[in-house]
Amino acid sequence: MPGVKRRGRRRPPVTTQGTLPPEGAGAALGRGHALPLRQWPITLVLALALTGLLITWQGHFRLGLLALGAAPLLGALLRLGLPDVGMLAVRSRFTDVTLMFVLGGVIVLLTLVAQPDPWLRVPVLENIGRLIGHPMR
Repeated sequence: MPGVKRRGRRRPPVTTQGTLPPEGAGAALGRGHALPLRQWPITLVLALALTGLLITWQGHFRLGLLALGAAPLLGALLRLGLPDVGMLAVRSRFTDVTLMFVLGGVIVLLTLVAQPDPWLRVPVLENIGRLIGHPMR
């Protein structure tokens, strides 16, 4: 229609505005180093998790799962103790540390109480097993 100004599409900004990276998301080492070295905290955590998977694949499920559970625990300690951890920082420091400690702790606990012949006996879990009709030995 003549006389009516047609509004064009509004272009989004080139960069995202209004969001900030999490605290501690800076690279652990400077740009002069290769990417795996700059991001050494997450590289170390992923290497430990991969080692746990390989040990599990070799048939030693308890040792492998303990290493796999140790990976997020190591990540939580690194996130808690280091000022910059690169890509290991996803959310706030509190949230990252809490989630990694809970995840790693649950994996380790479940590995320790896994049947047959658990390395850790938890009487509460044995009573729950009897209540639902599956006695734990």
